[in-house]
Amino acid sequence: MKISTRSRYALRMLVDLTIHYEDQPITLKEISQRQEISLYYLQHLITPLINGGIILTARGTGGGVSLFRSPDDVYLSEVLRLLDGPIAPTDCVINPEICHRSTTCVIRNVWCDMKAAIDRILEATNLQELARQQRELNQS
Repeated sequence: MKISTRSRYALRMLVDLTIHYEDQPITLKEISQRQEISLYYLQHLITPLINGGIILTARGTGGGVSLFRSPDDVYLSEVLRLLDGPIAPTDCVINPEICHRSTTCVIRNVWCDMKAAIDRILEATNLQELARQQRELNQS
């Protein structure tokens, strides 16, 4: 199981938007420079985040990207599922019918426990918390 570059970059962009929440909207160019992510790559992340109700865009002078909802209402679980789909160490955790051994496989139980632990962390961590931690790291 590996979190995609898409999701990692989207989260960096969203944390940046959270840190600069009072300054929104923010241009993708500013985020690109601060986060060292290509502008082209960020442009491809916008549509799924808009469709998912996480960000919105404004065109024209003073336009840019902003969070659609409060940062304490956007959780990592939502962002990762939006960009990567279900997070699971194996396919049989999401769809037990793909393996005839699913009901008798002790190892699948481990994968299910692993998914549950990951889900708990992702569902408990929001953008506001990540921004707080990032500010602390920047002060060190």
